[in-house]
Amino acid sequence: MPKNAPPTLPTPPHSRAGELDGGAVVRPRWWHGVVLLGPAFVASIAYVDPGNVAANLTAGAQYGYLLVWVLVLANLMAMLIQYQSAKLGLVTGRTLPEHVGARARPWTRRAYWLQAELVAAATDIAEVIGGALALNLLFGLPLVLGGLIVGVVSLVLLIVQSSRRQRSFEFVIIGMLAVIAFGFLTGTFVSGVDWPEAVDGLVPRFEGTPTVLLAASMLGATVMPHAIYLHSALARDRHHAAFAATAEKTDFTRRAAANPAAATANPAADAAVNPAPDPASIGTELDVAPSRVRRLLRATRFDVIVALLLAGAVNIAMLLLAASSLRGVEGTDTIPGAYDAIAAALGPAVATIFAIGLLASGLASTSVGAYAGSVIMKGLLRVRIPVVARRAVTLIPALVVLGAGIDPTWALVLSQVLLSIGIPFALIPLIRLTGNRMLMGEFADRLPVRLVAWAVAALIVALNVVLIALTLTGS
Repeated sequence: MPKNAPPTLPTPPHSRAGELDGGAVVRPRWWHGVVLLGPAFVASIAYVDPGNVAANLTAGAQYGYLLVWVLVLANLMAMLIQYQSAKLGLVTGRTLPEHVGARARPWTRRAYWLQAELVAAATDIAEVIGGALALNLLFGLPLVLGGLIVGVVSLVLLIVQSSRRQRSFEFVIIGMLAVIAFGFLTGTFVSGVDWPEAVDGLVPRFEGTPTVLLAASMLGATVMPHAIYLHSALARDRHHAAFAATAEKTDFTRRAAANPAAATANPAADAAVNPAPDPASIGTELDVAPSRVRRLLRATRFDVIVALLLAGAVNIAMLLLAASSLRGVEGTDTIPGAYDAIAAALGPAVATIFAIGLLASGLASTSVGAYAGSVIMKGLLRVRIPVVARRAVTLIPALVVLGAGIDPTWALVLSQVLLSIGIPFALIPLIRLTGNRMLMGEFADRLPVRLVAWAVAALIVALNVVLIALTLTGS
């Protein structure tokens, strides 16, 4: 070593996870995957809403463990569909409603928005009713007052989300999902489930037309169109926040993004200066390294699997609880009747926990449903309405139903039929877009995935057509 050379500092040992390394905390590799989780947990709330509670309790109370396989199959389908929706948002930087809106003619876009908005409204009615029923069971509150309370709480949650605090919104929703899981799983552990019979329920079979109708209802209550629209926005806004903020100000084409200075207030002049691109290329302007997209897709796949495994476990737990404790009991075809039967069979403590889970389900799902409605309107009509105004307007139909004395459980069933009508309108465009190589590039669905996706779509659409027909004919 030269005489005047500075002393060499010893090389520090490699820092362990969580220790300081050069002033920064070194995290283990798995931690970087965990922090990417969240959007799928928000979307999964749609799979444990009050409509699911009604369908699963009815299935277990009337037919025992027979239809366990339906919930398992529906959950596997939901994993594929929700991953496809998230992938569309991650790869293209656009939501499903934005893609549909950019490719449709004005009158088609408005008609598509109308059916999507009706789906979101039906969802909201079911979820407000579920929350109001829970408040009535827990505190004896009138249903209309309970509906108002649910609306106000959901408004607070939406304000958290709309103020660009999506991560905080995700934490709140995940916390509610934990309460839902606790509320519905607790009864399973104390209800004496016949596990050999439950395993036998994994074998696909029916016992007459009523079980076919109920299976279709359970599938319709599981695959929710508003969750399909929403997940593309949740993934995009979470992982491409800067691009999402810019995209909201554009006309959903590359025109304004490529030359914002040339845009004018005159649409005709703007089109002359910046001609609209081929619709097939809309949504390809997101400039993100493919390696980052692959990493996000891996994290999203894990996010979807974990979130929907939890949601699926909750749904199966509801059916097992009803099969073990409510089978053959009169009055269990309504949520209040099921609550009374649980209290009689398992005690008031378990019934109270069940009602708390139902309340969390209503509060969380109505917030997510209203969020989905906002995404739909913004993507299809290119209009943003203040969250307070939107929440107030969408709350009115639910309060009318509660105030008119309509049977709440019947209203829940009817809302599931309306949701079934909207499934093809969300699912078919999603599969076409994610299989479009010009749009998705190297991330386009491969042939086996496309075949499975179309098979799932055909099965869901067919079962929902059966459900609608049987419901309308009274069969």
